[in-house]
Amino acid sequence: MRIAIVNDLKLAVEVLRRAVATIPGATVAWIAEDGKQAVEKCAQDRPDIILMDMLMPVMNGVEATRRIMARTPCPILIVTATVEGNSSKVFEALGAGALDAVETPGLGPGGVVERAESLVRKVQTIRMISGGECSSPAQFAPFDASPRHAPTQSMVAIGSSTGGPMVLSQVLKVLPIPTPWPVVIVQHVDVQFASGLASWLSSETGHTVRIVGGGETPQAGRILLAATNDHLVLDSSGRLAYSQIPKETVFRPSVDVFFESLAAPSVARGVAVVLTGMGRDGAVGMKKLRKGGWHTIAQDKASSVVWGMPGACVEAGAAIEVLDANAVGGAIVNAMARKGAGNG
Repeated sequence: MRIAIVNDLKLAVEVLRRAVATIPGATVAWIAEDGKQAVEKCAQDRPDIILMDMLMPVMNGVEATRRIMARTPCPILIVTATVEGNSSKVFEALGAGALDAVETPGLGPGGVVERAESLVRKVQTIRMISGGECSSPAQFAPFDASPRHAPTQSMVAIGSSTGGPMVLSQVLKVLPIPTPWPVVIVQHVDVQFASGLASWLSSETGHTVRIVGGGETPQAGRILLAATNDHLVLDSSGRLAYSQIPKETVFRPSVDVFFESLAAPSVARGVAVVLTGMGRDGAVGMKKLRKGGWHTIAQDKASSVVWGMPGACVEAGAAIEVLDANAVGGAIVNAMARKGAGNG
């Protein structure tokens, strides 16, 4: 696996070099000092993965990501030294097609790389997905959706990944304030970025988006975002909780695990949505929800940064509607109105 590094700081480049050296079978393809160089080098020599910084001279990481994905698409992992104060650019880059984001590792005593575990894990996950190792429609034992009490009302359940933040913003802008149903979002983003994503979505949409602390009951007017690397589920008391199980899933939190926890007959029927994303997460769970009477929506290919997740839903026959990103919000509003706000 050939990995490119895009960063204008020599120390950061050296840290990333050493981190790459710890990944079996990985080598450094090339190094660029700014986004413009990265666009040019990628056109000449496309690597397997690019580690992209955000704040650089000449061209920043957001614009570089946008141009690379338009001209010579390549898996891009955002690697940033600062999360706080830089989150808006991170989510712009994710919206432009970057797969994920992670903090830059550090250099400890004796030149030992520190805090590289998350970066290494994400690179290995991207390699698995890009190599087709996650193409099976079921990657885990189904969540135990045993009989449970119904939540107080129907909900909108949304799953998204690559390119998701921007589409989530589009969708939420269309929903009324306050929302007649609770909205619960599972977006593939590392835990240290979850709070920033909630704040960014709040500022972009006018809604108040909060992270799920666990133990709360979904309520009308609340928009909640999964915020740990464990799976979000609806437990037997109708409350949102986090679970480490199943441990073998590539994506954490998993859209499939969340959807499967909503698939019990006693849970009020709502609307399930899968937006842009790489992989197949969400297809198994959405199919169960459709069979159980939920209204299901998948984003269409033309408007998706990556049509992996919604495409898998369509392929599985799980989606009732397949819509452009601009139409998803309106379809959710229509589905809530048809089902009757609060009546499931």
